[in-house]
Amino acid sequence: MLIQLIRAAWRSRGFIVSSVRREFAARYGNSLLGSAWAVINPLAMVAVYMLIFSQVMQARLPGESGTLAYGIYLCAGILSWGLFSEIIQRGMTVFLDHANLLKKMNFPRICLPLIVLLNAGMNFAIIYGLFLLLLLVTGNFPGAYLLATLPVLAILCVFALGLGIVAGVLNVFFRDAGQFFGILLQFWFWFTPIVYPLSILPEAIRPFVLANPLTPLLMSQQAIALGQGWPQWSALAAPALCATLALVVALALFRRRADEIVDEL
Repeated sequence: MLIQLIRAAWRSRGFIVSSVRREFAARYGNSLLGSAWAVINPLAMVAVYMLIFSQVMQARLPGESGTLAYGIYLCAGILSWGLFSEIIQRGMTVFLDHANLLKKMNFPRICLPLIVLLNAGMNFAIIYGLFLLLLLVTGNFPGAYLLATLPVLAILCVFALGLGIVAGVLNVFFRDAGQFFGILLQFWFWFTPIVYPLSILPEAIRPFVLANPLTPLLMSQQAIALGQGWPQWSALAAPALCATLALVVALALFRRRADEIVDEL
């Protein structure tokens, strides 16, 4: 099943690449500064997180003496969460948004979630690159530890893609599914140690937060950005398993309902 979908997507790689380019151009095409906004917007956000919280609000991270530590911690967590959230949120509506395309053109339906993944990945690459540039300028670049972000982000993206496909298929047949997943993401954000460190939580609550598969992923991203060392690879086994199961379930659901999606639209 997976091999067939991969082959179908590979045969349509030209369509996928052109769609990604078109969506990126459409986002900034009618603005005066054009694609420069792709840099200005994330640069402003990174500056707010890094400077406002660390310098103006004087927020401090327990156990860290650096003045920018909390800003780095917050930025690494929110940017990674943003990638996860964007894939799911755009995946929820991808079939509805491309209803006319699905009815008029014959192409592998799996291309649409992959386009969502690549667009989100490109947006993340821009903003995370600016974040790393700021770390380099301020003397906080994590060095070789940065290589560990690749497997961490891979697990994060697979998990988000699986959930996004499930949400997208369900949203076609049950429009309340989109609202449900939107609310779920809000709770999930605060149930993950992104704006707060795990160490400040009461002992009775920590096991529940640690059971969240996103917790070790985002904590790894934050530790890498702070230059604290390599992730605990054993802690990433559970998130990797959840991501794999989510993708398997998503592809099974997608393959079973792919033909019915067009009829429902």
